Amino acid sequence: MQSILFVCLGNICRSPLAEGIAKDLARKKGLDIKIDSAGTSGRHAGETPCQNSIKVANMHGIDISYQRARQVNREDFTRFDIIVGLDSSNIENLKRMGAQNIIKLGNYGADAKDVPDPYFFNGFEGFIEVYTMIENCVETLFKEIEYNRFKNN
Repeated sequence: MQSILFVCLGNICRSPLAEGIAKDLARKKGLDIKIDSAGTSGRHAGETPCQNSIKVANMHGIDISYQRARQVNREDFTRFDIIVGLDSSNIENLKRMGAQNIIKLGNYGADAKDVPDPYFFNGFEGFIEVYTMIENCVETLFKEIEYNRFKNN
């Protein structure tokens, strides 16, 4: 079994979307992958994802309203095979915390960009754009996971 932790700053918009998209994709593909999300900051611990993230996920048939924000911790670095940072700042924070098995989600996109924080990116349309960007990157990441699983069997 493989496990993936998606990490953004507050764990209320981008990483909950990535978790929801990844869980939905894993279910559709029949993959047995443990998937979770967290934030480098604990400021929103215990909160649900923001309403715009819940709304855009619902528009795609994915329910993330049950998720609760939490802060990433050192145990996560051994519990998860892959730690996926949503932007370069998250990657640097994770490295400072001691994580080693880190990848940037944007590296699985067409242009290897950071996934921008939708709070500061084009209103609700920004959430739609960020959802699409995350979805495309997660699909590419899963193709690589499937390829590696096939290659190693």
